[in-house]
Amino acid sequence: MTTIAEQRPRGISTWSRASGWVRNPWGRPRFLVLITWAYIVWSIVPVLIAVQFSFNATRSRSVWQGFSTRWYWGDPVDSVWHDPTLRHAAVQSLKLASADVLIATPIGVLLAIGLARWMGWGARPSNFLMLFPFVTPEIVMGVSLLLVFTHVFTFVGAGTDAQILGHVTFSISYVVVIVRGRLFSIGRQYEEAAADLGASPTVALTRVLLPLLTPAIVASAAVVFAISLDDFVISQWLSSGGETDTVPIRIYSATRAAPLPSVNAIATVMMVLTLLSLALAFLAWRVFTREERRARAGQTKDLAVFEL
Repeated sequence: MTTIAEQRPRGISTWSRASGWVRNPWGRPRFLVLITWAYIVWSIVPVLIAVQFSFNATRSRSVWQGFSTRWYWGDPVDSVWHDPTLRHAAVQSLKLASADVLIATPIGVLLAIGLARWMGWGARPSNFLMLFPFVTPEIVMGVSLLLVFTHVFTFVGAGTDAQILGHVTFSISYVVVIVRGRLFSIGRQYEEAAADLGASPTVALTRVLLPLLTPAIVASAAVVFAISLDDFVISQWLSSGGETDTVPIRIYSATRAAPLPSVNAIATVMMVLTLLSLALAFLAWRVFTREERRARAGQTKDLAVFEL
């Protein structure tokens, strides 16, 4: 019995195979793959290096001197667990992100349904204004919100309340875009079928449309949580001092001085929370759309059998 190596043509050398791969006679997009992986490496490697030095045994952020969890909870003064400023910044970031999700998600869902079902003369301008936060520089929005809260709605002022309102202002657009995409994909046939069966608009909304929108609602909530957790500009402009500083603000302030690896540690913690929220959104989407995928697979199978 001959092996695979023995079955190959003996005249083809390694150099010939390598040159054939470079010439690419079949036109496969190999260099596009290389560019994609190069971009991924370029984006991920700096993050991995920062995470690595959060486990450094010494204060150095450039020379690796051994693995340790000192900057998470081991150091009695400068670790994330024992430093009150870092711990309070983490709590403030989680507070803003949680409040943003609880406020922006239901408002964005209702606004997406209204804009998708609105057929009047003002529908197009309203849809354009809803996308306006995407094209507005964040620094402009931060300054505008600060002027609004200090000169118009003076009863709010700078602080946690202003930060929550600022996060909600730019987060609603993300919810609207995600939920509207889901609305356009499922169409209006389910609502019309419910209405034909005697369901009122409220019943069709709560028992038909909202369950179908659950994957988009969960995904938009996770995206809002991640964006709010990582926001710096609006949180900085609407902050009232050390008590309302978030993790991005603390990281920025620390890098202007002599930062410790504990800054890398708190950044790593927030990155893990962001990744967990996005992973939760993906799992929820997979669970809630499982029946739809099965139905599409069944339709494809029936169509193939019909064609045979």
